[in-house]
Amino acid sequence: MNRISLVLLMMLVCTGVMADSLTGDGSLSGKVTDKRSGEALAGVTIYFPSLSTGTVTDIDGNYTISNLPNKKVDIQVSYVGHKTIVKTIDLSTTNKLDFSLEESDAQINEVVVTGLTGKSLAKDSPTPLSVVSSAMLRSTASSNIIDAISLQPGISQVTTGGGISKPVIRGLGFNRVVVVNDGVRQEGNQWGSEHGVEIDPQSISSAEILKGPASLMYGSDAMAGVIIFHDEVLPPLGKVQGNVSSEYQTNNGLFGYSVNMKGNNKGIVWSGRWSDKMAHAYKNSSDQYVLGSQYRERAAQGLVGLNRKWGYSHLTLSYYHITPGIVEGERGYSHSYGKSLPFQQVHHYKAVSNNTFFIGDGTLQAIVAYQQNRRQEYEESPKEPGLDFMLHTVNYDLRYKLPVTSQLNIAAGTGGMWQRSLNKGDEYLIPAYQLFDIGGFGTVSYNTGRLSLSGGIRVDNRHLHSFALDDKFSKFSRSFTGVTGSLGAVYAINDNMNLRLNVARGFRAPNLSELASNGVHEGTVEYGLGSHDLHPEYSWQTDLGWDFTSPVLTAQLSLFANFIDNYIFTHKLDGVKTGGYDTYQYTQGDARLLGGEASIDWHPVERLHFANSFSYVNSVQLHQSRDAKYLPLTPAPRWTSDLRYDLVRDGRTINNTYVALQMECDLRQNHFYAVNGTETATPSYTLWGASAGTDFRVHGKKVASLFLSCNNIFDKAYQSHLSRLKYLDVNPANGRRGIFNMGRNFSIKLQVPVEI
Repeated sequence: MNRISLVLLMMLVCTGVMADSLTGDGSLSGKVTDKRSGEALAGVTIYFPSLSTGTVTDIDGNYTISNLPNKKVDIQVSYVGHKTIVKTIDLSTTNKLDFSLEESDAQINEVVVTGLTGKSLAKDSPTPLSVVSSAMLRSTASSNIIDAISLQPGISQVTTGGGISKPVIRGLGFNRVVVVNDGVRQEGNQWGSEHGVEIDPQSISSAEILKGPASLMYGSDAMAGVIIFHDEVLPPLGKVQGNVSSEYQTNNGLFGYSVNMKGNNKGIVWSGRWSDKMAHAYKNSSDQYVLGSQYRERAAQGLVGLNRKWGYSHLTLSYYHITPGIVEGERGYSHSYGKSLPFQQVHHYKAVSNNTFFIGDGTLQAIVAYQQNRRQEYEESPKEPGLDFMLHTVNYDLRYKLPVTSQLNIAAGTGGMWQRSLNKGDEYLIPAYQLFDIGGFGTVSYNTGRLSLSGGIRVDNRHLHSFALDDKFSKFSRSFTGVTGSLGAVYAINDNMNLRLNVARGFRAPNLSELASNGVHEGTVEYGLGSHDLHPEYSWQTDLGWDFTSPVLTAQLSLFANFIDNYIFTHKLDGVKTGGYDTYQYTQGDARLLGGEASIDWHPVERLHFANSFSYVNSVQLHQSRDAKYLPLTPAPRWTSDLRYDLVRDGRTINNTYVALQMECDLRQNHFYAVNGTETATPSYTLWGASAGTDFRVHGKKVASLFLSCNNIFDKAYQSHLSRLKYLDVNPANGRRGIFNMGRNFSIKLQVPVEI
C-alpha cells in the first residue's frame, strides 16, 4: 500500500510539472471600500476557494495577489458585518478589480460551499445546509468542536460528559454522519456511542453542514448528511502570520491555549499549530461534581506545500490525544484534573496529501491519506488497558472537473478507503477485521439564470472480512453494493425569494459493531450483541425549501420526508444480564422520519438582530406497537433565539463590538423507544445565556479579540434527551435518576493575531 501511494504521489507531481508549462503568471489587485461612506476597509478577506489562496486588504483597503493561473475562478470577498461578494472572474483578461461592500444585517451570504456536486454558491444548492463562520466559532464557548455547532438548526449532539459529543443530523447519528477534516473523512471507531470526534477545535476556521443523504459525494455512511470542517486559510504571498489564543471556563475549570504560525514564501507555504486543554469534572445543582467527566486534550498539526500557477500540493501531518474519564454515576463535592479509573486514552495520527492541478481549463483533485486511531480503555489498572483498538485507514479520492461554462458544470471521480482493525487488549468487544471501499460517481449542474439544476449518480461496493478469535468471534465475510444519487432544483422567483426541491437516495452498509459485537463496553455500561445477518440501509429523502431575504428580514423554511429500509438500532433485552450488565441487541426495521427547520432573522433597526429558529423531527418505526413505535435517540423539538446588537462597526480602537442574549428551549420529548425501558420521556427545559465580544485595533490593525459569555445563567438542572448519562443510577441524595448536564458556566476567550 505504501508503494502504491508513493507511485501515485509521483504521478501527481509530474502532472503538476506538465500543467506548470501550460499556464501563465496571473495577478490581481484592487481596492475595497464601504459602499455607503466610500471609506477604505482594512482587513477584508479576498479568497479563491478553488486555489486555496487569498489575502487581506491593508490599512488603505488595497490588496494584491500574484502567481495566479490564467483561467476562470470564483473570488470571494468577505468582511464582518457586510454582505459577502462572490463572482466568477477570468484571470487571463482581468488583473485589476475593485469592490464596494454594503453593510448586511439580514442577508443570506453568498458563500462558496462544497455541496453535493462540488464547489458552488450556497444560494444555488438544492440541498439544505448550514454554514458556521470563523467569527461564530471564535465567539462560541464549547467543550469540543461538535458542541460548538450543536445549536445550528437541525443539528443535535449525543453527549457523554464534557469532552465527548457525537453529531446528530435530523435525528440520525453515529455511522450515518460523515465528518470530513483536512479533505478526508475522519475515521476513528465512530460506531461507539462514547467515542467523540478526534479534531482540534482550534484548527478549524469554518464548518459546512449538509443535511440529507450525501452518499453521492461521500459513499456509504453519509445517509444523514456530512459535516465538513475547513482548515485555516493560509497567508498571502510574502506574509508570515500567526495567532495565540487562550480560554477559561468556570464550571469545569477548563483551561486551554493554542499557538499557530504560518507563512508563504514565494509560494512555499507552511503552518504549525500546538493546542493544549484540560478540564476537571463539571458540576450542576443536582449532582454537584460529576466524577469521571474530566479530560485532557493535546493536539499538534503541521503543513508544508506549494502554491503555484498550476495549482497546489499540500502535505498535512496531525496528532490528536485525548484522555477522557468514564462517567459511571458517581457524584462528589471535590474535583481533580488528574486521571482516575476508569478512563479512556485516544491517539489519532493523520497524514494527508491534498493536491489540485489545473489541466487546461479543467481541474484535477487528488487526495491520499493515512489515519491511525488507537483507542484504549483502562478499568482495573492505569497502565494496562482492557479494551485496546488499533484502526489503520487509507483514504483515496480522485476527481476531475471539466471546464466550467456559464451554464454547465460537470465532474466525475472515484474514491474509497482501506481499513484494518486490530484488537491489542485482553478484552474484546468487536473482532479484528479488514475492509475495502470503492466507489465511482458523476455529477452535473446546469444554470439557466432563474433555474439551477444539479444531480448525479454513484455506485459503491464495500467488502468486509472479520477474523475469528477463540469461541468469542467467528470468521465471516460480507459484501455490500449500493447505487445512490440525487436530483435537485433551485428556482429564483425573484431577486429576494427562492424555492428548492431535492430528491436523494442514501446507502449505508452495517458496520462491524452492528454485525459482530459480543462484549461489555465500560464506556457505555452495556453488553452489546451484533447480528451477522443485518442488511444494508437504503433511504429515499425529499427536501422542500423556501427562503426570502430583504434589507430588514431573512426567513428560511426547510421540510423533509425520509424513508429508510432496514434501519439498524439497538434495543434492551428484557431481563437479560450478561456479566452483570444490561444486554443490548442490534436489530432492524423500516423507519420514517418527517420534520424540518424554520428560521427568521429580523432587523427592525440598524445593527439589531433578532434571530429565531425551530427544529423538529418525528422518527417512527413502521408497523410496530406503541412502545416500539419511536426510534431511539430522537432529539426533542427545539426553539433557539438570539437577540444581538452591534455596538461598533469599523471603529478606530474597538471594532465588531456586540452584546447578545440567547435562549434555548427544548420541548418535552414524549416520543421515545420504550421497549424494556430502553428510553424514557424527557421533561422540557429552557436555558438562558449572554455574551459580548470586541476586537481591539491599533493603527488600523487588529491586535486582539476578547469574548465573554455565560451559559445556563440560572443554573438550571436539566437532562438532554440525547445524553447517554440520563440512564445511570439514581442519586441517593435527591432520588433523581441519571446524571444531569452542565450547570452555570462563565467563559472568557482571548485571541491575539501576530504578523511578521
